Amino acid sequence: MEYMLILLSFSILSGLIMSRAAKMVNLPSVTAYLVAGLLIGPFVLGRAGIRGIGFSTMEEVNSFSIISQAALGFIAFEIGNEFRLKDLKTMGRSAITVGILQAVITTIVVDIALLSLHFLFPSLISMSSAITLGAIAAATAPAATLMVVKQYKAQGPMTKLLLMVVAIDDAVGLVLFSLSFGMATAMETGAISITGVLVEPLVELVLSILLGVLGGVGLNVLEKYFHSRSKRMSLAVAFVMMTVGVSMLTWKVGGVKCGFSLLLVCMVEGTVFCNINETSQELMDRVDRWTGPLNMLFFVLSGAELDLSVLSNPMVLFIGLVFIAFRSLGKISGAYLSCRMEKTSPIIQKYLGITLLPQAGVALGMALTARNLADGEVVGNVVLFAVLLYELFGPTLTKWALLKAGEISIEGKKSARTPNSGDTVGMTIS
Repeated sequence: MEYMLILLSFSILSGLIMSRAAKMVNLPSVTAYLVAGLLIGPFVLGRAGIRGIGFSTMEEVNSFSIISQAALGFIAFEIGNEFRLKDLKTMGRSAITVGILQAVITTIVVDIALLSLHFLFPSLISMSSAITLGAIAAATAPAATLMVVKQYKAQGPMTKLLLMVVAIDDAVGLVLFSLSFGMATAMETGAISITGVLVEPLVELVLSILLGVLGGVGLNVLEKYFHSRSKRMSLAVAFVMMTVGVSMLTWKVGGVKCGFSLLLVCMVEGTVFCNINETSQELMDRVDRWTGPLNMLFFVLSGAELDLSVLSNPMVLFIGLVFIAFRSLGKISGAYLSCRMEKTSPIIQKYLGITLLPQAGVALGMALTARNLADGEVVGNVVLFAVLLYELFGPTLTKWALLKAGEISIEGKKSARTPNSGDTVGMTIS
């Protein structure tokens, strides 16, 4: 246990030091954290095998997965805060339209590209893997997007639409993946499972929404009994952690696998709470400050999880580059067409798609499921390669797009330090 604490503290320090280096070249902090994780991971510093200084194996990285899950829960909870009724009235329809259409268009574009590759070189990639990768392409990483928005205090119509779209995107991606993976499995086995393709995804969506609503209402009810800032913050933290834990449970009812989508549950919980609680914004701000080190750890661990061994396989690199090129084309063109359909501003039409490029945890989870296919290892390695590039360069592209849209301004250096007042008399506990 002592080495785990040393390793966690070393991970945070690595992220902090790398963020200082990244600031010199105007890179987002999230990219610095990912690079820090890569450097202390099993393929670089971890190879030295010094306990507490770097991750020696992937198993050691995975032993901290509960931290990553908790961080994702808080990130999703905060994104749910963006779905306030006043914003939904003005942008709700656009967010739903763009969220669904850009994901569907991306899947179609990647499907066409990879299926063409299959027909040209049948031994390179199977039809079932091509269809599955098309659905995985729809997924976007909300964590990296939110971190860039927070770091640069992005504000404006595109930022609001972006945060809503990345939230909707995961729900749409779940449905698309279930349908595509069901078709892919049917191609290989000759039998289609209605339960796996339609019933289980629908059950997961419904259960996730119900749990999220229950969590949001429960937090609102209990919050009224506490008045100090620290206790209200502690209550919110406890609720999100509990929600994350419950979201990881799975069980079977009559042959139907039941479970939750962690991201969707926490998003709904945040949405419900922020719309029924009059002081939710102040509480959300305090929780946001508390989760700073947790979010940093999440990205450092994500960097350490990036498997550099996939770079040694030319076939994976080739398929991966095709996947990345056409996924990027699908996201950018899909966002452009759907935004134009909704008559958003030309700036949003031009730059929103670029902000949707980051991809990480959700895609990796889908790829893990896809390993059950005959050549599922190809799917997993292609997604790993894509995530490696998208995670390293996606945040920078998101920052660039928001900068071009005029919704962030790069400020000069500022320090949060303030001199001690020297007066501790009358100090109160908040």
